[in-house]
Amino acid sequence: MNSTDIEVILATDCGSTTTKAILIEKTSGEYRLRTRGEAPTTVEAPYEDVTVGVRNAIIEVEELSGRRLLDSNGQIIRPAGEDEGTDLYLSTSSAGGGLQVMVVGLVRRMTAESAQRAALGAGAIVMDVLALDDGRLPHQRIQRMRELRPDMILISGGVDGGEQRRVVEMVELVAAANPRARLGGEFKLPIIYGGNVDARPQIQQLLAERSALTMVDNLRPTLEREELGPARAMIQEEFLHHVMSQAPGYGELMNWTDADIMPTPAAVGNIIQDIAREENINIIGVDIGGATTDVFSIFGGVFNRTVSANLGMSYSISNVIVEAGLDNVVRWIGEEIEQTQLAERIRNKMIRPTTIPQWLEGLRIEQAVAREALRLAFEQHKMLATGLKGIQQERDIASAFAQVQAGEETLVDMMALDLVVGSGGILSHAPRRVQAAMMLIDAFQPEGLTRLAVDSIFMMPQLGVLAQVHPEAARQVFLRDCLIRLGTCLAPVGPGRVGSPCVELTFSDTGETMSVPTGQLRLVEIGEDQTRKVIINPSRYYDVGGGRGRSVTASIDGGVVGLIIDTRGRPLQLPPLPSERQQLLRSWEEAVGLYPRR
Repeated sequence: MNSTDIEVILATDCGSTTTKAILIEKTSGEYRLRTRGEAPTTVEAPYEDVTVGVRNAIIEVEELSGRRLLDSNGQIIRPAGEDEGTDLYLSTSSAGGGLQVMVVGLVRRMTAESAQRAALGAGAIVMDVLALDDGRLPHQRIQRMRELRPDMILISGGVDGGEQRRVVEMVELVAAANPRARLGGEFKLPIIYGGNVDARPQIQQLLAERSALTMVDNLRPTLEREELGPARAMIQEEFLHHVMSQAPGYGELMNWTDADIMPTPAAVGNIIQDIAREENINIIGVDIGGATTDVFSIFGGVFNRTVSANLGMSYSISNVIVEAGLDNVVRWIGEEIEQTQLAERIRNKMIRPTTIPQWLEGLRIEQAVAREALRLAFEQHKMLATGLKGIQQERDIASAFAQVQAGEETLVDMMALDLVVGSGGILSHAPRRVQAAMMLIDAFQPEGLTRLAVDSIFMMPQLGVLAQVHPEAARQVFLRDCLIRLGTCLAPVGPGRVGSPCVELTFSDTGETMSVPTGQLRLVEIGEDQTRKVIINPSRYYDVGGGRGRSVTASIDGGVVGLIIDTRGRPLQLPPLPSERQQLLRSWEEAVGLYPRR
């Protein structure tokens, strides 16, 4: 069907606990979200059929829209008529734990890391990364491969035309382990080889009989070049045809869809990449869930994704405390609270993951934990989103002093960042939108001018798979119905004492001028459909994007929150003394209306 003939679109996302369905209709020449429904995912007992949950979610959409989508046999009606059916049906999935991949490479910080980036970009959870320099003995690597039971293995190693012996040595360990797949008793484990092409005959001999082996172009054909596209495409293809086909009910679901079912994180990455490409901007996206936090970034056209498998807001909330420490959580709470009481509340959330805060104190605690989960996930992301290892790079003196702590340059440039998009219940369903904005600002600490937004009802996965089939429809719904524009953050960067001059703003439309000293938060209301031209004059020590002390003229986009001026400094430092810190936090909260006044 020609894309111009598509009037009605139905899309579902089969999550680990909930299946979401959205209905999109073409109205007055543009595509808009009509309604949304959801139901529990039914991939596990007692149903063990994913289509039961999909039908239940679609039935809710039918009830809310008044449009009949399923016939008497429970099949999707196609094509669309006046008040029934759909022209297009698509789906994504992370049910059953999503796509779980084990990565094998030669050098941990070179070819293995390239393979890890490829797997993450394809929407996988990387269970482990094995390499010859990972510090483990051969029998330990074999034992680890047998224990994990991944959905597939991705192998990388060696440049084309380079040494083959060590590549074969690592693959021999895979053959000796003979790992079993997570799904299916007689199911052959998919193994993707993306290493030195000259070693392919030996790899074929070692693995072809005991696995579903496929070959792709070398992920690292030379030290200076990384080619992740073919491996990512093959991972998704293997996921669909080998892994998904073994899951309960997915065979029937694949027959329903008009395009391949896509892993949920890969679909989210797709829509973020499409928007970055269309608008020529740098984006950071984050999805914070109950068990994991995914971070996506596009800087200079380079896409990276990481998944922090133990940082979440319900099932993994205790892991956040372990990694961050109670002190780092307490520092975001503007009231006195005993650490034992805080720990008990967090443990209660872990064992009752579906509960929501009933009192303001509980909300403060959860949002404090979210800040730390987001911060830790972002730190992990920056460590992986780096340039290629193992090559010599020319550097001038300035760039030599601007390296990250590990001695490598991250691709993440906060001053060049244009947009931050947040998703997940703690962000999308915050009682006040300014709370979502401040969680993003405190965790990511954007610099200069950065737009902020949240996904209204987590429809990015469905729009990501739609972008593969009908990019214009996906883009229209994403910009008009998916994104809630929170506003813009202005954060000058530079040294300065609290109370010293920091930045002065002159609004061109009214001539109004305001000065904000160092150490404050200010909120300027600018409506969702408003854009105000502003001349920003930083003091001589501060940079807002044009260099230290240089003024910048910018068009500030509004939102449901507006313009947040953050002169608290980067990195943000909080007083160590609890009484001083709590007083300062309360003053910041009042400045932006973060919580109700008592």
